[in-house]
Amino acid sequence: MKKLKSISRYWFIFLLIATGILSFLTPQRKEEQTLVNGRLYGDSIVFYLEDTSVISYQVDLQKQDLQLYWKDDKGKIFSSIENLKTWLGTKGKKLVFAMNAGMLKPDHSAQGLFIQDGKLLAAIDTTSGEGNFYLKPNGVFYTTTDNNAVICKTEDFKDNKKIRYATQSGPMLVIDGDIHPVFKKGSINLNIRNGVGILPDNKVLFAMSKKETNLYDFANYFKRSGCRNALYLDGSISRTYLPEKNWIQTDGNFGVLIGVTED
Repeated sequence: MKKLKSISRYWFIFLLIATGILSFLTPQRKEEQTLVNGRLYGDSIVFYLEDTSVISYQVDLQKQDLQLYWKDDKGKIFSSIENLKTWLGTKGKKLVFAMNAGMLKPDHSAQGLFIQDGKLLAAIDTTSGEGNFYLKPNGVFYTTTDNNAVICKTEDFKDNKKIRYATQSGPMLVIDGDIHPVFKKGSINLNIRNGVGILPDNKVLFAMSKKETNLYDFANYFKRSGCRNALYLDGSISRTYLPEKNWIQTDGNFGVLIGVTED
């Protein structure tokens, strides 16, 4: 009996030591960086969105031609990046980057503000509703006639008649250097997502997650990149065309498209 108790005591000590070692070796929950591969730590899921998990492109408006496209010169909606690419080719233009812009209505018109080449084609939407677009604050991405880029909250937008292109969407991802307060770390609301941010040198950063991610992680990508303001564009339907990085998605069924061209 004494021998049995001694063995039990040794096993108890062994289990305590083993538990301590496992606790030491088990990774603790880290602050989220962003997604793509999730790991289960205890009962918490941590997602990572590293640079390699994002397709991104920087645009210098002082040197490059960025425009928003919706219909061709015959009034037909482009819908896909392939249609836009083909049409631009007939105009002697080469498409070097494209991405879907803000959200769309069932008839493929823009949801919320849309300004194309200085013309107001859809009014700004300041109402409330369901879905990501109405997750306040939402915002506007626009470029000016002197080739600057701005992202602002919808409530702060003012048309000073110097706006060349504008698209409204929501929610804001980064607001004055802070991640949107509604976003939650570790959220399991995962989706493909694309968005736009303004870098400190005033270049425009477009990004799309290659795999599903949550809004917090996606916003954190823009924050870590140095963007003080960034705007969510859309989700599961998102596509990006960037042949210089061997990322070629030319399908889709969109409303407004973002394109960068060269002669």
